[in-house]
Amino acid sequence: MIAHLKGKLAKKSPAETVVDVGGFGLRLLVPLSTFRRLPDEGENVSLLTHLHVKEDALDLFGFATAAERTIFRALISVSGIGPKLGLAVLSGLSPEIFHRAVVEEDLGLLTSISGIGRKTAQRMIVELKEKLSGMDVRSIGAVAEPGHEDVGDAVLALVSLGVNRASAREAVLKARREGGDDLPVEELIRRALRKG
Repeated sequence: MIAHLKGKLAKKSPAETVVDVGGFGLRLLVPLSTFRRLPDEGENVSLLTHLHVKEDALDLFGFATAAERTIFRALISVSGIGPKLGLAVLSGLSPEIFHRAVVEEDLGLLTSISGIGRKTAQRMIVELKEKLSGMDVRSIGAVAEPGHEDVGDAVLALVSLGVNRASAREAVLKARREGGDDLPVEELIRRALRKG
């Protein structure tokens, strides 16, 4: 129904974003990956959207890349996963890393996301593996957000050194927040090890 929108960014927060489109303030729920890429308030913004219709509400979700929206739509097609959990997944993993986790049946990585237990992760794998296996996430814009592939590589390196996956991910994300998106993988690993 609403495929995308362009307008001035009236308000932004990790929970929701308001875009002024021709005098109408449209509220969008966005994953953290999109939030981090938003311009300053008052500047122009363009977002891909997904309108979620419920009996008692219409919720509009915004995405910076086509890959985020594609993975979100795949997620909410899984029984028991609603839009809020879909946003939580995209806030925790880039589309490319989520795709790889499902295809490679990486329960540890999937359950490291807040709100995803073992049974939900297994259901994701069962319902999405075939659908995602033939998909090239890079071709639909998954790598538009810089640094996420480095996060995945750094986490895998720490896990191979014996660090718990959830702890490794938390340490790497903290190191990246403190050091910036341009840190090379080796430096991410060094800083993450110091935090652990």
